[in-house]
Amino acid sequence: MAMDDLEREAEALRGEIERHNRLYYLEAAPEISDREYDRLLERLKTIEAEHPELAVDDSPTRRVGGAPLAQFATVVHAAPMLSIDNTYNFNAIREWDARVRRGLNPGEPVCYVVELKVDGVAVSLRYEKGVLVLGATRGDGERGDDVTANLRTVREIPLKLKGEVPDVLEVRGEVYMTNAELARLNEIRREAGGKPFENPRNSTAGSLKLLDSRLCAQRRLRFVAHGLGETRGLDDSSFYETFQKLKALGLPVSPYIARRETIEEVIALAREWEERRNTLDHQTDGLVVKVDDRGQRARLGHTSKSPRWCIAFKYEAEQAVTRIKSITVQVGKTGKLTPVAELEPVRLAGTTVKRATLHNADEIRRKDVREGDAVVVQKAGEIIPQVVRVEKEARDGTEKEFEFPDRCPSCEAAVVRDPGEVDYRCSNKPSACLSQLGRRLRQFAHRDALDVEGLGNKLVDQLVKTGLVHSIPDLYRLDVPTLAALERMGEKSAENLTAAIEKSKTKTLDRLLAGLAIRHVGVRTSEVLAERFPTLAALRAATLAELEAVPEVGAVVAASVYEFLQDPDHQRLLDELVTLGVDPAPYLPVASTSTALPFLGKTFVLTGTLPKRARAEAEALIKSLGGKTTGSVSKSTSFVLAGADPGSKLEKARALGVTVLDEAQFEAMAGVE
Repeated sequence: MAMDDLEREAEALRGEIERHNRLYYLEAAPEISDREYDRLLERLKTIEAEHPELAVDDSPTRRVGGAPLAQFATVVHAAPMLSIDNTYNFNAIREWDARVRRGLNPGEPVCYVVELKVDGVAVSLRYEKGVLVLGATRGDGERGDDVTANLRTVREIPLKLKGEVPDVLEVRGEVYMTNAELARLNEIRREAGGKPFENPRNSTAGSLKLLDSRLCAQRRLRFVAHGLGETRGLDDSSFYETFQKLKALGLPVSPYIARRETIEEVIALAREWEERRNTLDHQTDGLVVKVDDRGQRARLGHTSKSPRWCIAFKYEAEQAVTRIKSITVQVGKTGKLTPVAELEPVRLAGTTVKRATLHNADEIRRKDVREGDAVVVQKAGEIIPQVVRVEKEARDGTEKEFEFPDRCPSCEAAVVRDPGEVDYRCSNKPSACLSQLGRRLRQFAHRDALDVEGLGNKLVDQLVKTGLVHSIPDLYRLDVPTLAALERMGEKSAENLTAAIEKSKTKTLDRLLAGLAIRHVGVRTSEVLAERFPTLAALRAATLAELEAVPEVGAVVAASVYEFLQDPDHQRLLDELVTLGVDPAPYLPVASTSTALPFLGKTFVLTGTLPKRARAEAEALIKSLGGKTTGSVSKSTSFVLAGADPGSKLEKARALGVTVLDEAQFEAMAGVE
């Protein structure tokens, strides 16, 4: 293709990709699938890698992250990033309004802009001639860290503004993480044996501090603009109107910005948001109230720390005082024992809370939690109820210290604690512990696993208590007459359930793995394993080294999977399932629905320096065509792609009989030149 044609294609791709970014993040109206989006991005990456002279600083490819930094550079803010005074009551808001009016001419009208106070990390974005040139943290207000590389990975942040742009535009805003993204990251961390993030704000701050922007790119951070620093060529007198201009330039602004004429209207809006904020997909702890007129702002000025023309109204933390009626212990699907505080019901963040997790025995001892204690509870991240503290001065002597059981509360088996772990576990087999069995059956039937419609919690309890099911394979031995005789079950319901159970036999392998309750293995890890090992037999034959070599599977997860598969009881369980007709279908990722995926199901190992393309580019091409890459050579490796100065991987490939490709052979297979 001629260079002019490539240049036009690259420019068109950049425009198309950024258009889809705006549709997805700003307008919530996506037009294409994630896979189609990825194909556009991969094509642009290929063009820029083959022709570096066509690459530009504001390309969407810059969002995937670059080489790790040794440290962050310190930058001086062109205009200080001042903090905002806080208040927690409406009278203080009224007093602030009075101070504002005293600072202006008598009788001069004042209009306020009201925004939600997003609970994230404050940053500054500097655009020159419409191009993002710098992104920095607030730091001490005068100086911050240059985190441009990380902020480029936030897809809501435009790398290039659109329309008529000012010469200089410094936008202040908040980088944050949604509740859903926090849940996704924590699931991945738990599966890998890591400690979950405590709340979205901490995880956002930690993400921006990552020296490797490629890791930051894996966390789906968001951004919302809420203020300005230095500007040249932006002369609106109304900040509310400026917000509309920022939106037209392609910058994300809150859809909930409001303009109010009086402070009582502001207070009414704050009352309205007190409950409504709990319906948002991100954390917000209050409202920010600002004088709208920029001329009035200049006259009001600021103190050494805070502007006089704005104030933050913060809601009191959603906490409530209640009493612990008792402490119970739940037995999970893997035998983990979790203490739970059974509470006198209390309203909290829009819901009635009756229970709160106490996490583990160490947490109970650390907080000195006792049955009968008056406690302060809150929702962690406004999601999960937890005990914040014990009101020890309220004790009257009737409270009872809790002794963690040394026997399983379900089956009376001994409780064990693995070295280096904080959790206690039931030592019994799942088939002999009714609580473990019930929870494993629920997991097996869950919509993210085998999705057995009709097999709900109450029916699972019946099947366990009546002794009809002693293990997962027993589900496949149930018949219509047996099920129809159960409470609240008729013949039609029994027929539907047996049909659903039969259908589950051929669900994909990843679903079966997700349903087996393997420690540290959730939905994503199940998909990764099923991609690497296309059949149950192949997975069962995998060595520990082969499991550890699977991308996204670390040593802890690999050891857990290997131990599960090598355990004699689990081997018998899997043998039974196969005998009963369970034959999972291969897992096909969404990307594999395309017919143009010559590397589907193939695993590549790269070694040496390729003559035409960087290793990252070759890996991206392999993945875009349905394949995957790993770092070590094994019998299950499909191909080794070797360049100049290959290492020991080439020798190992030849010893194992793995096919070795040079770049020309690789290109022929990929259908590219």
